[in-house]
Amino acid sequence: MSFIILDLQIACSMPQGLPKKSNFLRWVSAVLPKCNQKKEITIRLVDEKESRALNWMFCKKNQPTNILSFPFTAPSYIKTPLLGDLVICRQIVELEALSQNKPLEAHWAHMTIHGSLHLLGYDHSSQYTAEEMEKLETKIIILLGYTDPYIDNIDQSVY
Repeated sequence: MSFIILDLQIACSMPQGLPKKSNFLRWVSAVLPKCNQKKEITIRLVDEKESRALNWMFCKKNQPTNILSFPFTAPSYIKTPLLGDLVICRQIVELEALSQNKPLEAHWAHMTIHGSLHLLGYDHSSQYTAEEMEKLETKIIILLGYTDPYIDNIDQSVY
């Protein structure tokens, strides 16, 4: 059984309505491989201003983004359970959920799972790796009881 240390940092100007630490722990736990080692992750919830600044500093994109992942790789002579950090922008997640007609909790879960997979080395830099990552994300999301995040949630019955 894996043991997860979650440092949840709330840096939003309005913390009301954010998912609980137990939700983030559940979502991260669904991603991390089951093993007898403890794992440590930091999740920082931010507003658009901080997201924009970090996205510019690390990705040279002058706009806020839904999630940034910062994997940590220690030198081989240092043993640490630290996987890395996730920075999630509250306003972007909320706007995306609304514009994509997705339940807000499900979108928070998807962003957390997506970022956690990045911490484990998954990426979407090519068509192949993107498809592999999406398949794994979908499998985890469905196991948690949410709908496939890559299927349009708009009512298709009128077509």
